[in-house]
Amino acid sequence: MTGHALGHALALAAGGSVSSGSASTGSVSTTGWWLGYTIGFLVVAVVVMLVVPILLLARSIGKEAPMINDALTQAVHNTAPLAALSTTIEHATIIIDGLHRGRTRLGG
Repeated sequence: MTGHALGHALALAAGGSVSSGSASTGSVSTTGWWLGYTIGFLVVAVVVMLVVPILLLARSIGKEAPMINDALTQAVHNTAPLAALSTTIEHATIIIDGLHRGRTRLGG
């Protein structure tokens, strides 16, 4: 196989087409390559357009997270006394029961 015929065979095997010029000036079509590069570029551009807003949202959430955490820590601190509320209710119930017994004994 001559060098020129080998070039045609490689171009055809790669999916290209060979123009039917003269035997010494054959050329390989690169339309497929340009189409592939264009489609690849468009796919990458679409992916970037979809990922950038997600990254920006994640960044804003990351900036807000310390403030949210501080507010939740403050809420835990502020509501901690509520855990003792059941003890307070138990003691108030005992006091009320004692008052009812005293009132009953006094005839009221």
